[in-house]
Amino acid sequence: MDVLVGLLPRLWIPAGEPFRPLADEAEWWASYLPEKWERAGQPFEQELLEAALEAVSELVPTQGEAVLVNQDLHADNILRAEREPWLVIDPKPLLGEREFGLAPVIRAHELGHSEQDVRHRLDRLTTELGLERERARRWALAQTLAWAWENDEVLPLHVETARWLASA
Repeated sequence: MDVLVGLLPRLWIPAGEPFRPLADEAEWWASYLPEKWERAGQPFEQELLEAALEAVSELVPTQGEAVLVNQDLHADNILRAEREPWLVIDPKPLLGEREFGLAPVIRAHELGHSEQDVRHRLDRLTTELGLERERARRWALAQTLAWAWENDEVLPLHVETARWLASA
């Protein structure tokens, strides 16, 4: 977590083309989530789906400054290096607000998978980086549920994490 807290601000730089806006990505999630949920036999409560969709609809038009964010930044994508102490690999860049950039770290199972672990990451990151906790929580919920699918099969750890985020 110390490494991530140090790296994130260095990665959040203003950018433009050719990077895809977070708004487009989030609207895409909202377009496919209800159908995937139905096709999979409604594998989790409708309220969780509605919370993710509501987060997207409310967060997209009210974003703060757009910077480069990595939608797949987790501990396994950070390597010790020589030219810098740490390097980030396998970026999945978007242009969006900083609070969204916390979502994959908050969800990162390899850093501990319990409700307490998820809340700790949410609280520590937002506090130490001076970001809005509620926006970060809702972005993490939306992206976690959007990424909770492997083809049409639901990933139980993602759904469990989304539930924790819904009540965090």
